[in-house]
Amino acid sequence: MDATIYHNPACGTSRNTLAMIRNAGIEPHIIEYLKTPPSRSELTRMIADAGLTVRQAIREKGTPYTELGLENPALSDDALLDAMLEHPILINRPFVVTPLGTRLARPSELVLDILPDTHKGPFAKEDGEAVIGADGKRLG
Repeated sequence: MDATIYHNPACGTSRNTLAMIRNAGIEPHIIEYLKTPPSRSELTRMIADAGLTVRQAIREKGTPYTELGLENPALSDDALLDAMLEHPILINRPFVVTPLGTRLARPSELVLDILPDTHKGPFAKEDGEAVIGADGKRLG
């Protein structure tokens, strides 16, 4: 299966998501979006395909969100997209795209919605939370 993850290796949620994709037997195309940001059309398409608004796709924590005044509800989607493209750290992560759909994998187990049931065995997140059981099936 073809899969792409817009990844930040410094982010635990992104690392957990990547590990879950690999646990499904898939080696995804990894785009470190801070080094290689998506184009405006790619970002717009991912946000729409994930069923999100532009505002829902913005990361506030650890970003210049407040100093740029992005909390202003009067800002248009175009203005928010401009800020995200100028400061890619504002793009929430990780976005994952597969033939089964697009998700902003927050929490990371949302990626399971767009992966086949081909998990190689149990999986636990970095914090020890079990997500996939010994039978390769999703827990919870």
